[in-house]
Amino acid sequence: MLDSDFFRRWLTVAAAMVEREAGRLTELDSAIGDADHGSNLQRGFRSVTAELEKESPAGPGAVLVLAGRRLISTVGGASGPLYGTLLRRTGKALGDATEVTPGEFTEALRAGVAAVAQLGGAKAGDKTMLDALEPAAEALGTSFSAAAEAAEKGALATVPLQARKGRASYLGERSIGHQDPGATSSALLMAALAEAAEATP
Repeated sequence: MLDSDFFRRWLTVAAAMVEREAGRLTELDSAIGDADHGSNLQRGFRSVTAELEKESPAGPGAVLVLAGRRLISTVGGASGPLYGTLLRRTGKALGDATEVTPGEFTEALRAGVAAVAQLGGAKAGDKTMLDALEPAAEALGTSFSAAAEAAEKGALATVPLQARKGRASYLGERSIGHQDPGATSSALLMAALAEAAEATP
């Protein structure tokens, strides 16, 4: 069973990974975006961890809803609303339970990913975060590590794609040959999930 401590650990690990990889994310974003993806996420996840140190949400759903709210209010650009929607919708799907099964979390994450697709009007293959999130949500039914691997593969697979959504789509064919920063940070989020699962007693 997964409790609120598990989800707090996931977000704490994710924040540490974003700190470590912020430069790389911004570098990727400088090629096809606004060159602020790393710094924006860094600010957002710092805010999430600060809030989680002050608050003790009662269950997994509450942890994710709180984190989603912080990301929406502190992260600039499109990534704040998109990541915030992912976590909030996943949290709302988990409801008020104090513990959830991996299967329930898988279903909730799929609902969160669907909400991101709806908000951004994108689908897999458009060279966005969905190229990492959709395969991860599918693979999560197998294991946390399978989800992380699927997300990483999905992020790498954005390199030859032409962007059809977001800021990168303005570049047309010039977006080809660059890895999508949103898919890359989504893969980090899934890698953090696998690491948090490994650390679970």
